[in-house]
This record gives sequence, C-alpha cells and structure tokens, in this order.
Amino acid sequence: MSTISQKRIDELVEICAQMRIDLIKQLHKIQTGHPGGSLSVCEILALLYLEIAKVDPKNPKLPERDRILLTKGHAAPMLYLALARAGFFPQEEFSTLRQINSRLQGHPDAKTTPGVEAPSGPMGLGLSAAVGMALALKLDKNPARVYAVMGDGELNEGTVWEACMSIAKFGIDNLTPIVDFNGVQLDGLTNEIMPMLDLGAKFSAFGFEVINCDGHNIADLYKAISTANSFGKPSVILAKTIKGKGVSFMEGKNAWHGAPIDDANFAIAMKELEGNANG
Repeated sequence: MSTISQKRIDELVEICAQMRIDLIKQLHKIQTGHPGGSLSVCEILALLYLEIAKVDPKNPKLPERDRILLTKGHAAPMLYLALARAGFFPQEEFSTLRQINSRLQGHPDAKTTPGVEAPSGPMGLGLSAAVGMALALKLDKNPARVYAVMGDGELNEGTVWEACMSIAKFGIDNLTPIVDFNGVQLDGLTNEIMPMLDLGAKFSAFGFEVINCDGHNIADLYKAISTANSFGKPSVILAKTIKGKGVSFMEGKNAWHGAPIDDANFAIAMKELEGNANG
C-alpha cells in the first residue's frame, strides 16, 4: 500500500484551507451556488486530483488516465477549484463561475470543462456512468481506475443500488465509490428525509468491502482510498464529513445547501476561514 508523507499532508491541509476561502469569496460575489456540500467534499477532491489519481492536465483525454466523477454535481464549485489547482485551467478562471459563456457552470459540463468526465446534476445517475466506464476499461485491458464521489442524500435513489448490484455481479474492482457522508441533504437530515439505517451493513449486503474514514483527515482518507484500491474486489468508502465544514454557522445545516451568502455572514465566514488558514 502506498504512503503519504507528513510534509505532503501539511501541504494539502493548507491547500484545502485556501480552497475553502476561495469558494466562499466567489459564492458571496455571485450570490449563487452550493456552499454546504462543496465545503464537505473539499479534502476528498483535493486528495484525488492533487495526489492519488493519475491525471494529466496537459492531456485531459489521455486513455490511461484515472476517471473521477463528481456524481453530486451541485458541489461543482469545489470540483472546479480542485481542477484549477491540478492545472486543468487557470485558477483565475474560477471568477467566471456560473456566468454566461463560462466553462464553469452550476453543474459540471463534460463537453466544455477540461477534466470533467461526465455531466452530473440529476441525483443517482453518476454511479451507473462510473460502472460503464470501469467495465469499458476492463474490456480494453486499461489499468486506469474510476472514482465516483457521491453524496449520501443521493443514495435515496434506486438507480444507485441497481448500479451496486452490477458492481457486485461483475466483480468491478477498478471502481472506488466514495460517499461524502455528511448526514444532511437539501431538505433536512438524511436520517429524517429517507433513513438509510446502517449504511455500512447495506453496502456489505450488496457485496462490498466497506471502509469507514474521516473525510476531512488527509492521512485517514489517503489510507482508506489506498486500501480500497488494493482489495481486488468491490469496495466502498464511507467518508464521514460535515456539511459546511469550516464555517460554524453552516456546519450541519441544510439551509446552507444552496443559500446565497449575505454580507454579514460573509464577514463571519471569512474571519473563521482565514483564522484557520493562518492558525
């Protein structure tokens, strides 16, 4: 199993702190976007694009590249920040988020945005797309992997579990689903909207090796992904996260799934995020 140095962990922690600042600044500026789910998935996307996945920003369609699908497409702002950090496009382009004729739309667009493997927005469809990609790679004897970054609210969709049955049936071991397990969705807590009960037991019953980790701890997350990649059979990572991570009044609140950030809340958020970044 591969390892990651403490120096690199510290670098990624600093990068994530800055990505959170950049996110809140831009969402406040344009008064639209999804802060809560973007903040919760920060470390997952940063670690995949900047450390683990084999991607080439200079050749985004390289056949041997790993495929990363953000199936919870509303968290696109954090995806774009990770892609920019990885070098797929200039970081300054993030200022065009959700603007007319921008490549960085409210949900990922695979036709126009470098590094985006598939469009996503309708919940529940992304894992099926990932299954198709993983099977195609196997048929081509291509060693690349597929990573599907999912939301836990998204697991309400039946298509997700149909995809899970296919993963088990075909023994798809070159696909790593990662659940951004923040416990909150658009309308409230996931346990209130549509209780999933014991999610680990549910995946296990579908034939998966289940790995639990802290989705905001770079070392723990790195170990979980490395372990999943080495199993040689279907596996899933349940990465425990906090919706709105890093901004106290957003943490765990469904109201901040997609609410605009007013000036007063922006000032509070920036004080907290910049304090964490400097501390």
